[in-house]
Amino acid sequence: MYIYDQFDRQILTERVAQFRSQTERFLAGELSESEFLPLRLQNGLYIQRLAPMLRVAVPYGLYNTQQMRKLAQITRDYDKGYIHVSTRQNFQLNWPRLEDVPNILEELAEVEMHAIQTSGNCIRNTTTDQYAGVAIDEIEDPRPWCELIRQWSTFHPEFALLPRKFKIAVCTTAEDRAAFKFHDIGVELIHNDEGYTRFNIHVGGGLGRTPVINQLIKRDLHWQHLITYLEAVLRVYNQLGRRDNKYKARIKILVKAMGAEAFGERVEQEWQHIKDDDNTLTEEAVDRVKQFFTPPAYETLDDSSCNRELASQRLESNNFGRWLDKNVRPHKQAGYAIVNLALKPTGIAPGDITDSQMEAVADLADQYSGGQLRNTHQQNIVLADVRKTDLFALWQRCDELNLATPNLGYLSDPICCPGGDYCALANAKSIPIAEAIQREFDDLDYLYDLGPIDLNISGCMNACGHHHVGHIGILGVDKKGREFYQISLGGDMGGDIQRQASIGKILGPSFSQDEVPSVMKKILDVYVDIRQPEESFIDAYRRVGLDPFKAKVYA
Repeated sequence: MYIYDQFDRQILTERVAQFRSQTERFLAGELSESEFLPLRLQNGLYIQRLAPMLRVAVPYGLYNTQQMRKLAQITRDYDKGYIHVSTRQNFQLNWPRLEDVPNILEELAEVEMHAIQTSGNCIRNTTTDQYAGVAIDEIEDPRPWCELIRQWSTFHPEFALLPRKFKIAVCTTAEDRAAFKFHDIGVELIHNDEGYTRFNIHVGGGLGRTPVINQLIKRDLHWQHLITYLEAVLRVYNQLGRRDNKYKARIKILVKAMGAEAFGERVEQEWQHIKDDDNTLTEEAVDRVKQFFTPPAYETLDDSSCNRELASQRLESNNFGRWLDKNVRPHKQAGYAIVNLALKPTGIAPGDITDSQMEAVADLADQYSGGQLRNTHQQNIVLADVRKTDLFALWQRCDELNLATPNLGYLSDPICCPGGDYCALANAKSIPIAEAIQREFDDLDYLYDLGPIDLNISGCMNACGHHHVGHIGILGVDKKGREFYQISLGGDMGGDIQRQASIGKILGPSFSQDEVPSVMKKILDVYVDIRQPEESFIDAYRRVGLDPFKAKVYA
């Protein structure tokens, strides 16, 4: 992973000192709330329903065990002993005191972490596949390109005050694990017929009040021009994006108003002025970054022998076999596997992990996975380089830590925003809905029979829980001061070439909190009745449409 140099450390040190002074001036009454607002947002600090929330940047979801242990210590010393994994692969502290935030940032800087550009109208954390570098289906490792984007976009003076927040995702696989089609810019890495790296650039996606799938505006972009082309896109958006209405300020609104073709032409015109400037990438610059992402020193392992041992261990424990099937993914290196740690046990807010669990997971990563970890878009944690011979021992320890629920990708593994329990913007609570569904559908055999189903839950139209792209999406709405829940069906991030990205359709009138589990039961009953052999929920929905589900639910 990328290692800071002296300039990176100096920038962080100066930024922490600057924010400490700003915070002290605000607490002394020398800065007004409106004056302090942009300053705190530049440092990842929100004011939530009950306390501040500090969002800690985790570039493309990758971090090490030293950083994990520091976060655990911070949650214990400055918060309530737990932290939240967000859908943008970051961490969030939900209970820090404002006066403690400069100290937290100072301690984060000690381990090369910060909260810069995790909020505000700027370029946010660039995200990618949680299995980057080890996935068997990737064209090439996306992390060096993410790091190049991060270095270009951080503290970029021209894009520090965009019309609205801006998000970029990089995808290098047929299975879109980065949700790149729903980003302001989706960078799709391809290899041309000669095997050279090129990029397709998709622009104008996003969720929120107006969910939109982005559109392709540039094919086969040479890798040398990645940064200059992104800069051209940002320049056009910065010049033409609306600033009079924040609900119409995202680039998706601009692209829709202009049309993708016209927007692409405007970007092309802008790009011609800068395509060969200092931001044009060279082989030397790319190789410099790639050296931070070289594969670890893998052992030479007999994969067949490893698999025979796993088959024997399956006979010892049915629970281990389930975990192996559901939470462990293939690795490109023979004899190794990718392990997903489940942060969705029933009764715990999805994506939360305690300080003691964090320290234990850091120990496991040191012992079994080269001292590195990844956060996922689905709010879980990954150990990416585990020897197959270590899987049984690792599972036993994860089971003790309540991190081994074998449900990855199933109904009881929802994406869920913090909702009304924390967020000042939320119309309704999200966490109790997730728990109610988990308790209603706690039979793993039944969930396995249903097959993978993406359940996404948001507490408001900002869609932090990505409800628009859940196979089943739940949105909290306010009705005259009461919390209700709107259900949509048929959303999809776009899992592969055959399964295109889609935005869910609203089932009908909303439901009270108590009604949601029974409504879910009716939806699933329809699926069981109509599905064809081996047909997934999303494929069955696309075949029959909304009407059979609507008729059953509102009968």
